[in-house]
Amino acid sequence: MSFARVRALVVVGVLAVAALVFVVVALVRDSQRDAANGGDCPAGAPLADVRLPDDPGEVTLKVLNGTSKAGLAEQVTEQFKNRRFTVQDPAKSKTKFKGVAEIRFGPEAVGKAQLLRAYFLAQAEMVYSPKRKGDAIEVVIGNEYQQLATTTEVNQSLVAVGNPTLPPGACLKPVDAKAKAD
Repeated sequence: MSFARVRALVVVGVLAVAALVFVVVALVRDSQRDAANGGDCPAGAPLADVRLPDDPGEVTLKVLNGTSKAGLAEQVTEQFKNRRFTVQDPAKSKTKFKGVAEIRFGPEAVGKAQLLRAYFLAQAEMVYSPKRKGDAIEVVIGNEYQQLATTTEVNQSLVAVGNPTLPPGACLKPVDAKAKAD
């Protein structure tokens, strides 16, 4: 073996060892390790699930009619059902809504609400309530509603709005091993 090859192998070996040491040091000194598991969460803070669902069937929603148009909630509920969402019986909202839609959700449905927001092309008003229990989401259809987005439009909207963000005062819900395996 020539001297040039030996020198090249020594240089590559030194670089590989240096890279390995750098990775180990970075992992050992990681100050954000507990943040991903809710380790620095204050007592009593709600744990928010910010994962986007893999399947629309994981999202349970109830559509409320916030307009004076009769049968609108039933129509939208049927459209969501045709898109494989888990739907509850539609109802009439106690208040009228002027916008496209209002999405009401709690800490257990942050990621699921983001998916629903994409079906309204990010024009729905998001209403987070930290005291809301369960992962069911209420969707109030407003006067400016025209139709749900197509699959392509939903995908584009999801890219545009980005990943769900942690609501104020909430902590990241730890991901259990079973959910990771699925």
